[in-house]
Amino acid sequence: MNNHMYPKPIFRNAGDRGLLVEYGSDIDPAVNQKVRSMAAALQNHRSDGVVDVVPAYRSMLVVYDPAATDIDALQKVLLTLEKQLPELPVSTPVVVDIPVCYEGEYGPDMDAVASRTGLTAQEVARIHSRPEYMIYMIGFTPGFPFLGGLPKSLHVPRLETPRLSVPAGSVAIANNQTGIYPQSTPGGWHLIGQTPLRLFTPERTNPIPYQPGDRIRFRPISPLDFHRLAAEEAA
Repeated sequence: MNNHMYPKPIFRNAGDRGLLVEYGSDIDPAVNQKVRSMAAALQNHRSDGVVDVVPAYRSMLVVYDPAATDIDALQKVLLTLEKQLPELPVSTPVVVDIPVCYEGEYGPDMDAVASRTGLTAQEVARIHSRPEYMIYMIGFTPGFPFLGGLPKSLHVPRLETPRLSVPAGSVAIANNQTGIYPQSTPGGWHLIGQTPLRLFTPERTNPIPYQPGDRIRFRPISPLDFHRLAAEEAA
C-alpha cells in the first residue's frame, strides 16, 4: 500500500467557487497519477457547473459556478468517477528532449551548487542530466514544469534572497525539485543551466510542448550549440 496515498480524498473549500481535493501527502508518482487521472476524468465528464480543473502535485482545484452546482454535488461526482478510474483511458506520456548549456554565464549558480554539494560543476551537470524527470504539474508561470526525481546529491535549499529577474530558459533546482523558467520572471531557485528553446509560445496551436505526466530529459550542449539553437528558435 502506498503510504503517501490517502485512503479517501480530503475535500476542502477554496473560497466561494473552489473545491480543493487532496489525494496524498507528498511528492509521489502514484499520488500524482491519481490526481492527473481524476482531473482528466472530470474534464471529460463535463459535469454541469465545472469551470476549470487545475491539477497539482498531490491535489487538484475544481473551480465551479455556484449558480449551477455546489460542493455536495461535486463531491458525489468525484467519488463516482474515482470508482470508474480503472476503466478510463489514460494518455501515454511522451519524453521531451530539452537541450541545456550548463557552462559559464548560462549557469550562474553552478559554482555555488558545486560548493554546497561537494561536487564539481561537471559532476553537477552530469548528475542533473542523467534522470528522466516526470512533470508533476505546470504552474507558477505558463509552461513552468515542476519536475520530481532530482537526485539527492543535488538537493540544495532555495536562495535566501530571490532574484528579481531570471533569464527565460533558465534550468534551476531547489530542495528536491528541478524546473525551467519559460519566461523572465522573479525566482528563488539555483540556476545551473539554460535552454535556448522557447517553452511558451502563445502564437502556436500548442503553446507548451509538454503536459503533466510527460517526461523531460535534459541534454547537455556547448555554448556554441546554444547560440546555434537560439538562432533557429528566433528564425
